[in-house]
Amino acid sequence: MAVTGMIFDETAEITVVELCAACSVDQQMIKDLIAEGILELIDNGGEKTRLPYSSVRRTHTVVHLQRDLGVNLAGAALALELLERIEHLRARLRQR
Repeated sequence: MAVTGMIFDETAEITVVELCAACSVDQQMIKDLIAEGILELIDNGGEKTRLPYSSVRRTHTVVHLQRDLGVNLAGAALALELLERIEHLRARLRQR
């Protein structure tokens, strides 16, 4: 079994255009994810045009949830929150 994953700098940022290209989605999808609270723009002195690089993973997850399971954005937001809680709990268990 192969293990795959993403390693990224927690402080790394990505533009909306770069995120669209990385995830093969259009800008309207990113706007919808922001409106739903799934993604958050970074405030760089009043200019909000960048997102944390972790947005790539979140966007990929939403795309898969919608495509594979037919989940709407509200459901995807809930699923992401639960998946992140599970990851956090697993990390805590590994530390024991």
